[in-house]
Amino acid sequence: MASTSDFRTGMVIIYNDELYKIVEYQHAKVGRGGALVKTKLKSIATGKVVTNTFRGGEKVVEARIEAKEMEYLYSDGLNYYFMDNETYEQIPISDNIIGDNMNFIKENQIVKVLTYKDDPVDMELPTSVVLKIKESDPGVKGDTATSVTKPATLETGLVVDVPIFVNVDDEIKVDTRDGKYISRA
Repeated sequence: MASTSDFRTGMVIIYNDELYKIVEYQHAKVGRGGALVKTKLKSIATGKVVTNTFRGGEKVVEARIEAKEMEYLYSDGLNYYFMDNETYEQIPISDNIIGDNMNFIKENQIVKVLTYKDDPVDMELPTSVVLKIKESDPGVKGDTATSVTKPATLETGLVVDVPIFVNVDDEIKVDTRDGKYISRA
């Protein structure tokens, strides 16, 4: 059991007999009344986001989540297939669970897949990844007086604003939390 004071973004709880991930939470104190915790919860099964207010100190059931290192293999259009590095079992994971994380994952890359009772529920990425630029406009010579940027399409399909001195086939570091350019790799 966990208390509302233990809430953190990304925590998975069992609410109404379903798994929900805490997307956002905010503690609020209302006048003479007790504290409240306003939350946005995302259903693991459906992807639907609901809002709920818990009383301060209310107990909730925290789901026991395990992390497994898995290798991304391929996509068949409906699911993304990952291989467990210990058992060599291939596990399909739906787009609903992965979401925008696929913008940062290349084939054969190792990622941590979070599971609940052997069912994938989320994914943990490193804070930055190195990706290659596939398309970008050439920089204009002499246009370096200000911090000018241009859009670049990366090998995963993600479009990132990069400085004008970065060219096609360069490898860059991208922050996985906000999808922004960090530096050349």
